[in-house]
Parts: sequence; structure tokens; C-alpha cells
Amino acid sequence: MNLNSHRLAYLYLMKKIIFICCVLAFFMLLQNTGIAQCAMCTKTASQLGEKPATGLNQGIVYLMLAPFTIVGLIAYRWWASNREQNQNN
Repeated sequence: MNLNSHRLAYLYLMKKIIFICCVLAFFMLLQNTGIAQCAMCTKTASQLGEKPATGLNQGIVYLMLAPFTIVGLIAYRWWASNREQNQNN
């Protein structure tokens, strides 16, 4: 395989991974009830009422996505570069 075919395969794989991540994030944001609360947030949410508590849950899940996405992308880049180095050797 030449260099262009490797790049095309890499781009295809990246598009596939990004699509899967977007679909997972979409379904995580669609959930109505989140169980992502600490004890303090649970007490605050119970005092706020139903709608604000749901918004608080969704906000916690939304804020949780960024660090996990960043760590996932770093891990994937590291794995891909190691795999590429192993193929070249």
C-alpha cells in the first residue's frame, strides 16, 4: 500500500470514530434523568423542583463530556502513532 492509501484509510477511520463519538454524546444529552449528581447537587436539585433539577443533571453530564473527549482523543492519537511506528519498523 502506498502513502495515499494509508492516509485515506486513516481519514476514514477518524471520520468513523468522530461519528461514533458524536452519536454517543447525542444520546447522553437526550437522557431525561441523569444520575450524575454528588450529595450537594442532589440536595440543591431537590429544593429547586423538577425542571431545574433536570437542567442541572443535563449540565453536569454536558460538563463531564469535555474532559472525557479530550482524554479519548489524546489516547487515540497516542495509539495511532504507536501503531504507525510499529508498522514502519
